[in-house]
Amino acid sequence: MELLILDKRCVVMKELWQVFFCFTRIGALTFGGGYSMLPMLQRELVEKHNWATDEEVVDFFAIAQCLPGLIAVNMATLIGRKVKGAPGGVAAAIGVVSPSYAIIVVIAAFLRNFIEYPVVQNAFFGIRVAVCALIVNALAKLWKSGIKDAVAFCIFAVVFALSVFWGVSPVYLVLLAVASGIVVSKLSGLKKGGAQ
Repeated sequence: MELLILDKRCVVMKELWQVFFCFTRIGALTFGGGYSMLPMLQRELVEKHNWATDEEVVDFFAIAQCLPGLIAVNMATLIGRKVKGAPGGVAAAIGVVSPSYAIIVVIAAFLRNFIEYPVVQNAFFGIRVAVCALIVNALAKLWKSGIKDAVAFCIFAVVFALSVFWGVSPVYLVLLAVASGIVVSKLSGLKKGGAQ
């Protein structure tokens, strides 16, 4: 009996380490903020580990934007919690911030004017360009799971316009999209009920 309990604990710890290292890899290879995480999240969580679907990644990303704090940490916590409960959320959150923390400590300790080096400025220029390409690629993949009909496209167009042209907060945009989705589903339910 004790061996069985010990074996279960070893399996749980192995799974938590897997979550931790997955998000450490994401944190180490993500440059440019939360949006640049999308391609890696899609590849790691959907394609490699099957921890989430494309739809869940989009949903979690929307929720992560609405919560206070960093999108990367919020997203890691939500996915980690889905995979392995509260310990998984903690492991994922620690994993995603560990590389940044280590890099910042090293930079702060050894290089005072690190950002002023021309080579570093050129590297960040290249990183920004690559991040834009990766975000467009992730959006193209997520588009297929998110925009399925004309109504979804209309909601997208309104939210996009409000975000780009009027600078409306993502919190309000997500709440607007939620309300729109509820209204549309209720209306379509009424139409189906009336047709029967």
